[in-house]
Amino acid sequence: MTIPSPDGSRDRRIEDPTNLWLIHPTARALLPRALAMGLSANMVSVVGLLVGTAAAFSFAQWRDWRFAVLGLVLAFCWLVADGLDGMVARARGTSSAFGRMMDGLCDHGVFFLLYVCLAMSLGTLEAWMLAVAAGVAHAVQSSLYEAERARFHRRLKGAPWAPAPSTGAALVRLYDYVAGSMERIAGRFDARMDGSSAAAGLVAAYSARAIAPMRLLSLETANVRVMAIFVASVVGDPRIFWWFELTVLTVVAAIGITWHRQVEASLLRRRAGAFDDANLSNYSKDHSS
Repeated sequence: MTIPSPDGSRDRRIEDPTNLWLIHPTARALLPRALAMGLSANMVSVVGLLVGTAAAFSFAQWRDWRFAVLGLVLAFCWLVADGLDGMVARARGTSSAFGRMMDGLCDHGVFFLLYVCLAMSLGTLEAWMLAVAAGVAHAVQSSLYEAERARFHRRLKGAPWAPAPSTGAALVRLYDYVAGSMERIAGRFDARMDGSSAAAGLVAAYSARAIAPMRLLSLETANVRVMAIFVASVVGDPRIFWWFELTVLTVVAAIGITWHRQVEASLLRRRAGAFDDANLSNYSKDHSS
């Protein structure tokens, strides 16, 4: 059974623990204040970008542990703003393709500044090469993870994938096309779910099986990266973070996404009758996590 968060937008079973117990509760506590002040979701995103910029400049002084701690605190505030903008959009009913793009670009912008500031603090060709390589890996990993997470939540609501309409600004259309690239690969499962006479059973079976790979993929959150930057800064070598990005997080993304596709494939191989009411309880009992 899906256990929704208070606003119903996320499944708590696949949430990063720091989001579940720290970031999102803080954002929810600030939501009434943001609404009373008349802040829009995009305004909150911009505030988050400014706070994230301050975090990047603080981490640039990583040789002094006090600045590393300040960077961590400011990054925490940025993550709160990153969660709050979506809550404001849902509360005001102003969610849009432009808002999603704005939120994503602000997130990437903060990490771009973090990578640049850390590379400048080292000032070597090796540091710049690592920063660029890790930045590219981060952009790919994050885009894939967000697509997997959105797909998981959409399917639990029983909603099949529909390609984003080719409307709006060219940049918005490009962003939606790139973000939806994996959707086109995973589309066979959506077609089965949409056309199945036992769609509810198929969704329940999918939920039971997909939890594990989605929990693994939760390591791709910005929260994990912020903590990795902090640890690398305290240890005294920011390059540790970049190697963590290039190795550990790349492997996590590859395994998690492959695992998710295998879950889909295994359900596609089962006969349609396996997901009717008579068989669903036994299936869910055998595969629930």
